[in-house]
Order: sequence, then C-alpha cells, then structure tokens
Amino acid sequence: MTWSITEANGGVTFSVRVVPRSSRNQIVGVEGGALKIKLTAPPVEGAANAALIEFVAERLGVRRSAVSIVSGDKARNKIVRVNGVAREQVLKKV
Repeated sequence: MTWSITEANGGVTFSVRVVPRSSRNQIVGVEGGALKIKLTAPPVEGAANAALIEFVAERLGVRRSAVSIVSGDKARNKIVRVNGVAREQVLKKV
C-alpha cells in the first residue's frame, strides 16, 4: 500500500476516504494516498464519522476515545489521529 501515515507524539495520523452507505464495513484499498474505507452508516448527523471511529478503533485494537477525526468532519476525505499505536502496528493490522 502506498498511503501516507505519520507517526508523532505517541500516535499516528493518516488520510482516509470514506464511502458511506455500503453493504458492509471494510477497508478496500488505497485511493489518492488515502486509505479507502467503506461504511454501512449514512453520511447524516455524524453517523458515518461515529462508524469510522468505531471501525478504526476495533481494527487497531484501541479504545474509541483514542481515535479522533482531525479534519474533514463533513467531507469524505478525512485526517484521522490514533493515539497509543505505532506506525508499524497500523500497517500490520490494516
């Protein structure tokens, strides 16, 4: 995968492209330097953001509180921050 992931201050930051209203939650690859994630949730009232946080936390084995959306709250392209993990851990689990 050629996707940008930065490690700093006890966590990692990476780009995500969200595809809402999919048949299931899954990682489908890399698009434009961002990890492409399909989610079942619709993009209304923060449902897709909540589903993204839950999916990333579950996938990486961290608490939901360790995952945050740094930017792109209302866009499909987002920057996600995960505290308490190293770059290598993320690459292995994704």
